[in-house]
Amino acid sequence: MEKIEQSINELEQNKKQIRFSHLLHICEQVFGNYRISGSHHIFKTSWQGDPRINLQKEKGNFAKPYQVRQVLRALRKIKELEEDKKNEQDDKKTNEKR
Repeated sequence: MEKIEQSINELEQNKKQIRFSHLLHICEQVFGNYRISGSHHIFKTSWQGDPRINLQKEKGNFAKPYQVRQVLRALRKIKELEEDKKNEQDDKKTNEKR
């Protein structure tokens, strides 16, 4: 979860000047392998709903700002899901001790 938090902070600091290659690297670390369709790099997510992160280079090798926001939303969701899972595990341990 520490990597995710670090990535969130890094992306929030400079949403408009994120290099495409850097955003792609963050997504590879968090979401795993991607597929390419034309110029789009598409990552699957582990939850229901819109299960994709779709990245495409902008002129000058920068990521498109709306795609940076899309990745930030997905990273926050992963962080939230991990925190919920950790809280559930902590609750189970507390109940077992009683």
